[in-house]
Amino acid sequence: MTQPRDPQIGKFDIAELNHAVSACRLCPRLVAWREQTARDKRAAYRDDTYWGRAVPSFGPADAKILVVGLAPAAHGANRTGRMFTGDRSGDWLYRAIWQAGLANQPTSTAAHDDLTLIDTRITSIVRCAPPQNKPTVEERNRCLPYFRRELELLSQLRVIVCLGSFAWENCARELGVRPRPKFSHGLEHSVGALTVICSYHPSQRNTFTGLLTEEMLSAIFLRAAELTRGESGAQGESPDS
Repeated sequence: MTQPRDPQIGKFDIAELNHAVSACRLCPRLVAWREQTARDKRAAYRDDTYWGRAVPSFGPADAKILVVGLAPAAHGANRTGRMFTGDRSGDWLYRAIWQAGLANQPTSTAAHDDLTLIDTRITSIVRCAPPQNKPTVEERNRCLPYFRRELELLSQLRVIVCLGSFAWENCARELGVRPRPKFSHGLEHSVGALTVICSYHPSQRNTFTGLLTEEMLSAIFLRAAELTRGESGAQGESPDS
């Protein structure tokens, strides 16, 4: 695996890495956009104090499962300061994680609610909300050292769940997957002791059109839990409705 360009990042522990992410200002366009969004706000959140910074990963340092997305949403994680929290994509994601027994509750509403993830950590390739959800190649490259260091630090990691083709392409590149199988929902690929599982991203475009259903997303995390627990099936809770 390629080493981070900044040698200091290669010395960080998990807490130091999260702090460095939160303080990052490497990409002028992304800094301007995340801060403008935090000032202008969405009408529904006009009374909220937006995070407006790069978003650190969320979950235990000894996680066995790493969930990887594209980037924080402008009025989701950029508002709340927690990955996939505060928007409908996150609602779908955390419910599926809970159904697999990987969280103590099915919702994530704020950075300081009572949610605890079990064996699971959530991150993204790019840590700032990008305009139109499209980071540039240069912005991605500036952010990748954080992701590389996180992979090095997660010594118990067994499964990576890639939400969308962007996450899969970048994870595959960092893990040295060659040739790289074409992205598809449910794709599994082994990299040494790691298993990478691909899922459609729980974006509104995918969920509103039915390309991704709750059952499909739940199955991805039930499979991830099965792989990490060495069981024939996961023992997660199910919702009442």
